[in-house]
Amino acid sequence: MIGVIASREWKSLFLSPLAWSVLGVIQLILAWIFLAQIDTFLQVQSRLAGMEGAPGLTDLIATPLFGAAVTFLMLLTPLLTMRLISDELRNGTFSLLLTAPVSMTQIVLGKYLGFMGFIAVSLGLTLLMPLSLLIGGSLDFGKLAAALLGLFLATASFAAVGLFISSLTAQPAIAAIGTYGVLLFFWIINLAAETGEQSGRLFNWLSLQSHYEFMMRGLIRTSDLIYYLLLIAAFLLLTIRRLDNRRRED
Repeated sequence: MIGVIASREWKSLFLSPLAWSVLGVIQLILAWIFLAQIDTFLQVQSRLAGMEGAPGLTDLIATPLFGAAVTFLMLLTPLLTMRLISDELRNGTFSLLLTAPVSMTQIVLGKYLGFMGFIAVSLGLTLLMPLSLLIGGSLDFGKLAAALLGLFLATASFAAVGLFISSLTAQPAIAAIGTYGVLLFFWIINLAAETGEQSGRLFNWLSLQSHYEFMMRGLIRTSDLIYYLLLIAAFLLLTIRRLDNRRRED
């Protein structure tokens, strides 16, 4: 049943003009950044040739591309997740799901996985850009894999937050604004890390940005993986609990 709901959600996203517009905007901007990074690399290539341990294509092109991608996905994900549940609450179609022989866990996971299928398409298109460099150069596949994993986990976290906020209101616009607020909080909370030693470590650990930066350097740490998985699980569980409460109220 989870697969059926995920497939339905995935198809509905690809039938949405908004989703296609967001996908097109992301790829257009990232393609421009990619070409700009190639131009920069070509300008400094002669100087890098004589340097020992000089950064390569992965460091100067692929990593900055993924660094820009996470920012755009954080800005655009709320526009897609805002309708996942709030639209059904507003239109009254959510009550049909409540009468179906499915659990709230299946509904939430189905919607979440359907959305992540759409995101996987976007990440796959983004990955093709640095892979095209193999035509005339070489890549550090270890760093590339770590950066891609970081981008996927960060976006999965954005989606989990957006799904939860969408379950709180029947107004998609309010859901989008609320998601922006929560994501911005988790992204910049490490700016308060200098307020004290203990609190500084806590703020750094809570920050999405801090964990993402390690993966951009090619480091896959267990603590970073645990952080993202906990964040995703926490917001999915909150969504399930919220909708269970709504089912009892109805």
